[in-house]
Amino acid sequence: MKQAARQVLDSPAFKRMVVRQWTASIVFTTALFAIYYGYIALVALDKALLARRVGEATTLGIPAGVAVIIASWALTAVYVLWANRAHDSDVRHLKNQAR
Repeated sequence: MKQAARQVLDSPAFKRMVVRQWTASIVFTTALFAIYYGYIALVALDKALLARRVGEATTLGIPAGVAVIIASWALTAVYVLWANRAHDSDVRHLKNQAR
């Protein structure tokens, strides 16, 4: 391995970047896990709540399921924005240092 690459891998900036990436990944995974499995738990534990009518032919379970999907899209969008604004610039900076 090139000496410059080894210096980058051992640098505090690289270690900070890895910690931030893992922290973001864990936060987003935990949030999505809570949303999805919260909905599944609600289906399993409180069917009466989700069976309530919110319209003529729609129950509360349908908009709740749609909310789970929209929340997953929103979490993905927030992650992409974070990655594009912060993480990718850090990666570019460290790549330039390795050259």
